[in-house]
Amino acid sequence: MYIRYQAGVPNHRGIFPGVFGLANILAREGKLSDAEWAAWRSGNDWFNAAYPDPAASNPDVYNPQVNPSAAAWFKDTATHLLERVEPYLELLARHGVEVVRLASDDPGRIIYEDTVQIVVVPHESPR
Repeated sequence: MYIRYQAGVPNHRGIFPGVFGLANILAREGKLSDAEWAAWRSGNDWFNAAYPDPAASNPDVYNPQVNPSAAAWFKDTATHLLERVEPYLELLARHGVEVVRLASDDPGRIIYEDTVQIVVVPHESPR
């Protein structure tokens, strides 16, 4: 089983950004308080150290021309990662950003895989 947290509505390109992308947008747009920014930065640093970046081994994995709808999903066995998503969900909720939780045994064609995650091109609409 695979788990994904993503926007409840698509962005201007018709893509449903994931939980980290949504939080990064808030930070980039300067919408976080000092305490929120510190928690976001600390969380991102932890996640960056905790698991591989798919783009490091496959630079085209998130290339919008090659894989325009690529989406990362946690493996449900990655409990140490899933447990640390909650602060992101709380942050997004405080800012009125709708997030949905998806679960699937087959979310799409796998274009990257490691021990804790997959990146897929969805079979159909990610919603």
